[in-house]
Amino acid sequence: MSEKLSDLEAQMHGLGARARDAATKLSHATPADRTKALQAMAQRLRAAGPLILAANEEDVARARENKQTAAFIDRLAVDQKRLEGMAAGIEQVASQPDPVGAVMAEWTRPNGLRMQRVRTPLGVIGMIFESRPNVAADASALALRAGNAIILRGGSDSLQSVNAIVAVLREALNESGLPGDAIQSVASADRAAVGMMLAGLSGTIDVIVPRGGKSLVGRVQEEARVPVFAHLEGVCHTYVHAGADPQKAIDITVNAKMRRVSICGATEKLLIDRAVLADLLPPIAQALESQGCELRGSEEVQAIWPMERATSEDWRTEYLAPILSIRAVENIDEAIAAIGHYGSHHTDAIITEDAAAADKFLNEVDSAIVMHNASTQFADGGEFGFGGEIGIATGKMHARGPVGAEQLTTFKYVVRGVGHTRP
Repeated sequence: MSEKLSDLEAQMHGLGARARDAATKLSHATPADRTKALQAMAQRLRAAGPLILAANEEDVARARENKQTAAFIDRLAVDQKRLEGMAAGIEQVASQPDPVGAVMAEWTRPNGLRMQRVRTPLGVIGMIFESRPNVAADASALALRAGNAIILRGGSDSLQSVNAIVAVLREALNESGLPGDAIQSVASADRAAVGMMLAGLSGTIDVIVPRGGKSLVGRVQEEARVPVFAHLEGVCHTYVHAGADPQKAIDITVNAKMRRVSICGATEKLLIDRAVLADLLPPIAQALESQGCELRGSEEVQAIWPMERATSEDWRTEYLAPILSIRAVENIDEAIAAIGHYGSHHTDAIITEDAAAADKFLNEVDSAIVMHNASTQFADGGEFGFGGEIGIATGKMHARGPVGAEQLTTFKYVVRGVGHTRP
């Protein structure tokens, strides 16, 4: 092993050991202790605004020098409004009920044994993410609310921003009497650090949460030796049913695609019933193009509104850019089948005034989030009342959809007897 790799390994295992020790201390803290620390984190974040914005300017300038896309820079950039959003999100988490110790279920057996299922922290969370510096604040707050320590590894492009945010949050923890090591970031941009986290850092990491592109998530799922909360790409669909209100179809589709194109909840595919294609495609297409959206469609769609021909790859692509692919479907069954085939089980929506069709869609589409007459851009932990999210889990184990504080707990069984022995 090279001296450089040996040094990195020592640093990473040191992070893990300190996180494990901090997690143990957090498990003994009270809900009031955690609330006080969260409030301090929000206050500190606001006070340190100039420092964080300056660090982010360095990251953004480097991204521009490296010719990164506009969508990438949008995800990377932090301004005063986004900084305030981070602080407000932490305050919202602070105002939520503390999940640790909550009784999920309780019952008494015929023999008199009293049993409870009680929420407990997961322990140490390893968070691997790309681009978005706000993830550091959101994830740290949610981890703390659930009594967990967290090790953050942001992308090399956001290194300065993430380190600045984490330094501020650690100061707030120390001042509040909780261990600053409950929130740590990996200072090295070396990709070997990711591999070490995926191996579990000698058993100190309990779960890995990846948040980023397909290549990152693929690597995590392939290499991880600890449980993973999978956050796959957001190939989100909006389906305009024959029973859609025309104005809602226009307004919702434009918002779902164009409000913010770089987030995972942005609609990437539009499905329209053939029965209303000729009537609804032109006004929807015109509204999208007026906001700078590039349209790609099937031959059938092109015949009604001029646009580029969509390729087979387009139907599976998460653009994260002002690009939308459009196809016609015969009915709701064909729409559901297309979403199942091409989608990523993230977020999918139907626009219709037909209650039966809406219920069928909501019941049969197998995605983490399904919506009726609402923009897919609501696929966000803050909009769910979670105060943010550590990611949108698209798998089916443990957590699914926005992962908030409650989803960052596990449970144990507490059994109370009065001298019971088993015959």
